[in-house]
Amino acid sequence: MKAFTLHSTRRILGTIAIASALGVAVAPTGPVLQAAVAQAAEGYPSDSAKPDLAAILSDYNTYWISEGSNNLHGKITEAGTPVLQRNDELTSWINQNATDDQRYKALQDSNFSNQWVTVGHDGLGEVLGKIFVQGHLEGKLPKLEALLNGDNGIGPGYLGTGAAKNAFSYPRPYLNVDPAAAPVEGDQSDCAPSKVNGSSLKDIRAGRTYTDAEGNLKITRVAPATDDATYGNDGGTLDPAYGEPGICTGGSFPSGHTTDAYQMGITLATLVPELAPELLSRASEAGNNRIVLGVHYPMDIMGGRISGEATVAARWNDERYRTEVIEPARQELVSYLEQECGDTIVKCAASGKSYSNDSFAGKALPGGTSQQVTDRGSAVSVYRERMTYGFTQTGATDRPVSVPESAPALLITAFPTLNNDQRRQVLEQTAIASGYPLDSAEASWQRLDLAAATSATVQLNADGSVKVTTTGGRATVVNAPADNLSSGSSAFAWLSS
Repeated sequence: MKAFTLHSTRRILGTIAIASALGVAVAPTGPVLQAAVAQAAEGYPSDSAKPDLAAILSDYNTYWISEGSNNLHGKITEAGTPVLQRNDELTSWINQNATDDQRYKALQDSNFSNQWVTVGHDGLGEVLGKIFVQGHLEGKLPKLEALLNGDNGIGPGYLGTGAAKNAFSYPRPYLNVDPAAAPVEGDQSDCAPSKVNGSSLKDIRAGRTYTDAEGNLKITRVAPATDDATYGNDGGTLDPAYGEPGICTGGSFPSGHTTDAYQMGITLATLVPELAPELLSRASEAGNNRIVLGVHYPMDIMGGRISGEATVAARWNDERYRTEVIEPARQELVSYLEQECGDTIVKCAASGKSYSNDSFAGKALPGGTSQQVTDRGSAVSVYRERMTYGFTQTGATDRPVSVPESAPALLITAFPTLNNDQRRQVLEQTAIASGYPLDSAEASWQRLDLAAATSATVQLNADGSVKVTTTGGRATVVNAPADNLSSGSSAFAWLSS
């Protein structure tokens, strides 16, 4: 997939070409490239301390065990049958019930290599989103571009999912389960069912309502379309690439596009914490769009979110990287947005429509909701629903939360007055229950609800502990009420509740 193998130089040149086609002036990129090269040569601690995604996602082996030869074949465990059947059911439903507008948006997310632009444009809202894209096209955000797009940045150039995909090697939803089936017209020869198929899944699909008579998932391929340049693209063809080897032969779990979307969305949420819940919810939509196209399952999207969380946290925990790369990019972005809008981030965002989404025209997913986003509260709710997609808890449901050591750094900008331990408490108190697929017994990324955490009102107690009182609003720290500040055993009774 060429969009995820481009180096920073080619990405920036591509930006220049797009801007030129639109008649937009672009600032010189030489100094930015030189700085990126210098930083890459010097190196940062996090360059060598990258998360091991295969290890973080190892709970997947509870349900599926790959043959180990990266051939998309393997064995479904006894515990895996109901989980993977739910995976199939939701995939088919989402693909079949998405609106035409959502299918088109899914094509845009799939084809636009800079997912930080698509996520940022929508997640920042009507006013700031347009300014954001214009700044990108005019070359006004070089530090942000280097952070999100550069080989020394925080996106796929820093950490991709190739090794994890190879380790789990699960076949994609649209692949035929019969190796003897006729090739799909227009697909490349390497994608023929005789070479690439989902035959290992045939037994769990036989006779299900969401499969056809042969046991294939009911998946409709979304036809290519012409881009409308909403996100500053060049108006070219949007192609889901079902019949290209880069898609058909690649393992489905975890989703690389989703990992990229969350790397971008979480990073932007840390740069503009005032709009973190909306940016995070838009990242979850980008992941869901991979299911809309029928090229991924919900568990792939969950794995992509986890991968994105771990990746961004690794960079934020690198103090030198944070100081030299992330914070300058944040200052550049915030200054540009406020200068162009003429007011603060909060007031500018409030002057226009906020992020919204209605993927299924009000229809509810099996065992779920319609996932409609209309305001901040619903953005937080939809984000949480997509953390589990309604899977049944297969592990212990009463385990205490074990927050990964690097995770609290993701709340530095949302709660700058709290310390690391207090931020950890916020993540603990906003986490989901244990036992859902991909939940690790220790240091669970799966349970972290960043949308809830970044929209929390946090009560600061006299003993230094914190209590999350509400979510779905604006990240706020308040002092405990006076009657809770007195001495005595009842002062912090909520801690044991």
